[in-house]
Amino acid sequence: MSLTEHELKIELEGIEDPDIGEDIVSLGLINDVTIEDETAKISLALNAPYAPSEMELGNRIREVVSEAGLTADLRAHVGSEHGFDDEVLPRVRNVIAVSSGKGGVGKTTVAANLAAGLEKRGAMVGLLDADIHGPNIPRILPVESEPGVTPSEDIVPPRSDGVRIISMGFMMENEDDPAILRGPMVNKFMLKFLEGVEWGRLDYLIVDLPPGTGDATLNLLQSMPVTGAVVVTTPQEMALDDTRKGIQMFNKHDTPVLGVVENMSSFIAPDTGKEYNLFGTDGAQQIVDKYDIPLLGQIPIHPDFGAEGSEGALVKDDSSPVQETVEEFVAEVSDRIGEINRRTVAENVGGGEPDDALPTETED
Repeated sequence: MSLTEHELKIELEGIEDPDIGEDIVSLGLINDVTIEDETAKISLALNAPYAPSEMELGNRIREVVSEAGLTADLRAHVGSEHGFDDEVLPRVRNVIAVSSGKGGVGKTTVAANLAAGLEKRGAMVGLLDADIHGPNIPRILPVESEPGVTPSEDIVPPRSDGVRIISMGFMMENEDDPAILRGPMVNKFMLKFLEGVEWGRLDYLIVDLPPGTGDATLNLLQSMPVTGAVVVTTPQEMALDDTRKGIQMFNKHDTPVLGVVENMSSFIAPDTGKEYNLFGTDGAQQIVDKYDIPLLGQIPIHPDFGAEGSEGALVKDDSSPVQETVEEFVAEVSDRIGEINRRTVAENVGGGEPDDALPTETED
């Protein structure tokens, strides 16, 4: 005789969230459990598709259901009852801002690889190049076509290996033309990019913010529901000083900081493979210790990473010696998104109708 729905829910109480440390039932991560024809249909309040920690949670739930002699049908659903209510980008699950306190630290390269890495894992991803005065995303992720336009005059983003991309670079006649725009015009373009783009349904929208803490960045933080921010720095003290300012900006605007990624952490000689600390050591570690935020990764200097974008994102190149480091960074970011979302659910416990089928391990 199989378990009742109530008994199965009690069994699920034995599964602990790997980041929060409490069971998934107490946290409100189980919306609903129904059993029909030996199939347990379970709605989960998970919102970070293809994040390793949530994939593992799904696998643990399937194990418990299987041990009960049932087949698992897992679905993911979050909504306003969980504290997720967005009128600006209603079809976008998560907005990830990628920022830096100063230019020249590889922020755009990190953003492009984060987008490509999440897409490689199986997620639906968009990339918004919000650096109006320095739109370099199209150099790193070459697109397959020009932007389109819907009958309602919304922009249809072109794609690069599945990643949907919008950039000011598409609006320039020549790629080397400067974007000479004052503040009001910058805001006008950004509003169009937010409200006038047919993104479709996205698991993640990566936003490559302008460097610094100026008006453009502040307006974006006030205009869109940012799930969390990735802060890019290099080990030099000058970059670290500006990184501290950026983190404080996010804190003042109640934007969760997912963590810091240290780019140009070291130099790996391509001929010998030997590693050199050109800009010092433990620079980002000072930041994470002070602000109690995670170190998402340390990416070395290598010709593959940060080179002109003729070959696309590094994370797509299985032969690169830096690829594993970048993929680990992508996994860390998605796990942090998942943790933040699950904590939000725990603060706003509620139920809801199933929405999306939860990815299985084989789809990762």
